[in-house]
Amino acid sequence: MKGKFITFEGAEGSGKSTQIELLGKYLKERGIKVLLLREPGGVKISEQIRELLLDVKNIAMTKECETLLYLAARSQVVEELILPAMKKGLVILCDRFQDSTIVYQGHGSGVDIDFIEKIGRFATQGLVPNLTFLFDIDAKKGLDRISRAKDRIERRSLSYHHKVRKGYLEEAQKHPERIKVIKVNGGKEQIHQEIRRYIDEVLDLSSSANG
Repeated sequence: MKGKFITFEGAEGSGKSTQIELLGKYLKERGIKVLLLREPGGVKISEQIRELLLDVKNIAMTKECETLLYLAARSQVVEELILPAMKKGLVILCDRFQDSTIVYQGHGSGVDIDFIEKIGRFATQGLVPNLTFLFDIDAKKGLDRISRAKDRIERRSLSYHHKVRKGYLEEAQKHPERIKVIKVNGGKEQIHQEIRRYIDEVLDLSSSANG
């Protein structure tokens, strides 16, 4: 694989989307071909699954069904978009990936994490991000930052979202070489500069880091 796969993780309201856009612009200005994605979604089938997962009317959805739907959506976007883009040498910036399912459905909902990891390897064809940014924010503070109508997952209890944050930090401790924790306690430009330092190293952009 010639490309690089970089994922953005974090609890609700952590500012992932803003940072993906800023990083995408930074890389494009340096002539790097970039693909921006969100999960679940990215391709037609995955977007249809996304609607099912986030629809507030689907209150009867079991945690097992939810887990398998996230993995199914991921499988489709990996095959259709991510792997072909990596073969072409693109840098893929993805808003959520396998860590989200491990944390939200595993740590948060109690689905067996070993099962998620095993089926996840099947769904992703063994794809692991080259680098993952984890945006860490207090659960209540993050939820309070959401100004639009909350989706089915965002509407869950504060105790659930506390489990999600704790789960993310535990996963970061397990994989410190891949998952870099970014504390969301500064301005968006300050956070962007911190991300750039990691990116410049991973993509060998140090010579143009101050450009």
